[in-house]
Order: sequence, then C-alpha cells, then structure tokens
Amino acid sequence: MSGTTQGTPPLAGVTVLELGTMYAAPTAGRMLRDFGARVIKVEDPRTGDYARQWTPQHEGLSLGFARLNSGKESIGIDLRRPEGRDLVRRLAARVDVVVESFRPGRLEEWGLGYDVLSAENPGLVLTRVSGFGQTGPYRERPGFGTVAETASGYAFVNGWPETPPTSPPFGFADSIAGLSAAFGTTTALFHRTRSGRGDVVDVALYEPLMFILGDMILNYTATGFVQERVGNGSGSASPRGIYQAGDGQWLAIAASNQTIAMRLFEAMGRPEFQTDPKFATNVARMTHNEELQAHVTAWVAQRPRDVVLADLEAHEVVAAPVNDAKDIVEDPHFRERTLVELAGTALGKVLVPGPVLHMGGYDGPVYDGVPAVGEHTGAVLSDLLQLSPDEFGALDGVVSATTPDGTPPDAARPARTLSSAWAE
Repeated sequence: MSGTTQGTPPLAGVTVLELGTMYAAPTAGRMLRDFGARVIKVEDPRTGDYARQWTPQHEGLSLGFARLNSGKESIGIDLRRPEGRDLVRRLAARVDVVVESFRPGRLEEWGLGYDVLSAENPGLVLTRVSGFGQTGPYRERPGFGTVAETASGYAFVNGWPETPPTSPPFGFADSIAGLSAAFGTTTALFHRTRSGRGDVVDVALYEPLMFILGDMILNYTATGFVQERVGNGSGSASPRGIYQAGDGQWLAIAASNQTIAMRLFEAMGRPEFQTDPKFATNVARMTHNEELQAHVTAWVAQRPRDVVLADLEAHEVVAAPVNDAKDIVEDPHFRERTLVELAGTALGKVLVPGPVLHMGGYDGPVYDGVPAVGEHTGAVLSDLLQLSPDEFGALDGVVSATTPDGTPPDAARPARTLSSAWAE
C-alpha cells in the first residue's frame, strides 16, 4: 500500500501513530508517510475522522480526506474507554512517533501524557498540534485554521484596502502547521540519533503562519507602522502584482529586485524608466508605485497573455500565468514533476499534488488506497501487540470489528455522533 517507485525512503523503518483528526495533524502524517514512514491512523471506530464527512465528495469518499490519508493504515479504537486508552499506551511503546491534535491537557487527563509514554518508550517523539500551543494564557482555547488565520495577523493584511480582512478558501493555516509539525518531528528524530532520547514537539496553528507574514511584527515594533491590506502588491517592492492581458487572461509579474525591474522596463520598451528618478530605485518606485503600476497594467493589456509571457521570458523577467485547476492539470511541467496519481479508490484515475520536496535518491511514494475506518485494526494489533484472536475478541466495543485474520468491519453497527473528545 505504501510502496516506493525507486530508492530507499529516508524515513523507512519509522512508525507513526497518528491520533490527529481533521487537517493539520493528518497533514503532518501525510508528510511523514510521503518519505517512507509507516503511519497508523487511530480513528473513532464508529464514525472515523470527522474529515471523512468533508465536502466535496465523490462516490461517497471525501476528496480532502483522500488527499491527506492515502497510504495510511486505519485502526478503530474508542478512546472514551479505559481499555482503548490502554491500547494506545501500549502501541505508543512500540512506535517512534505519536502525532496528536487534542486540546492541551486531554492526553494527560487520559493518562497518556509524555511522562507516561516516555517512561515506557524513552525514544518516543510526541508531536502535538493545537490551536494556541501547550503553553501560554490561551492554551486551553479550541482552535481551527480560520481562527489561526485571524489571530496570526494574516487575515488583516490579506485583501484590498476597501475589502474586509479575508481568510483563504482552503486550509492554509492547517497546512502550514502540518508542514511545520513534520519538520519538527524529523528534527526530533535526528536529535534522537545523537541523544538516544525523544522529545515533545509543540506546534500552535497560528505560529508558523505568523512567521511567514514577513516583517509585519518587526516593522511595528521598530517603527510603529501597522501594515494594512495592499491588494496584490507586496508593500516592499515594485513593480509586483497580477495583471489582465488583452485577451482577458491574468498573469503575475514579480520585478522584486533591481535587475529584474530593469529588464522589465526593457521588455516594455521603456528603457528611459531605468534612469528616471521616479523609477530608478526600489525606494523611488515604491514612492511612485501607483504611477508605475498604471504603466505596467496598460502595457500588459495591449496583447494576449501568451504573447506577454513569451516577451517577459525572453527578457528573463519573473512572471507566470494565473492558473486554475484545469491549467495546472494540463501543464506539462506540473504533470512531469508535481502531480501524482491517486489509485486504488472509487474516484477513478485522479491526480493530487505529490511530495512537497524532492530528494535525489528517492522518487517518492505510491499513492494507492484510502483506508476504511478500522480497516487495519486486527492486522496492526496483531503485529505490534501480538494480540491473539481471543484477546481481540475480548475488546468488542472498544475497537473496530476486525480480527487479525482480516475479517472486514461489521457494517451493521449503527453510527453515532462524533464525541466531544474527538471533535476537540
């Protein structure tokens, strides 16, 4: 299910127990799985991860869930039951990483805090993803990506001066936090090779997003300036933005350093701008940004997008089309390098973005199959805990109705509402 196309996965031999739900923590699990880790996803045995209910859906499968959980193994364990929590404790003693996304303090209430888990497994890395982190006055507050996008300052600076603060129409904060959690996990694993001991990785949803906002905080503390929304401009370099070509198509130009700005003026047929006091330096261009942007806008609008982009490429100006999903799927560069097939599902032949980085000795994983809730319960508990069929049978109601011999889940069991514990 998680084979590779070529090369040794850099995280081969690493086993991850994923207690996270929804978006950010499963993104971290997906990143680790992309580079060879075995990821065992613990789900509510009746309803599974709430992300299974996300839209859009096709053939009864959530596309968002499929993208984040392909190639993982699913085991159904009821953490509301002491027996279920004991199973997780025993599993944590046999894995390298536990990723969780409960509210701070929940694991401790369940007797699954790091002090307990590391006593049995000193090399364990516990990666914790929460709204506001494990420390600080807001640690107990619940948090989703939308809250992180506002609390971090991102929504305030995103948009146009005349529009309200704007959050993105996708899981931006969750994705950035998931990437950061994966980075923190691999950093802790590397440190373990030297120290022999694991560690706790504490990721707050808002912090990675606050970091990528650039100089907003530094600027305020140094000068008292509060950054506002500037639309497609960067607020720090000119000319930069998104422009409409003569055929109605859109493209981006980023003349964000001096050399590229000079080349852009050549492409525009306006070499005199190179020595014009209003445009000769970036500071001058920012001072006269509206006037310069009007020149660039008018020049782009004179011709079709493909012609403008070809001219910019010939002058080595940084530019690209504004792509929609159809553009991306049909683009030969993305088809060769970035997009991979998600196979073994009811979705048919579909594509998803592959790993977020490339390594010379490893081509990446095969994306094959999205697990059903508890599909691997019996196999995993037999493998890691050596449970016999009789021992497994004694856990009726605690785990999914699968057995070590692969008997499928009991579809007749009624579903129930997701508990508050799993929702948080």
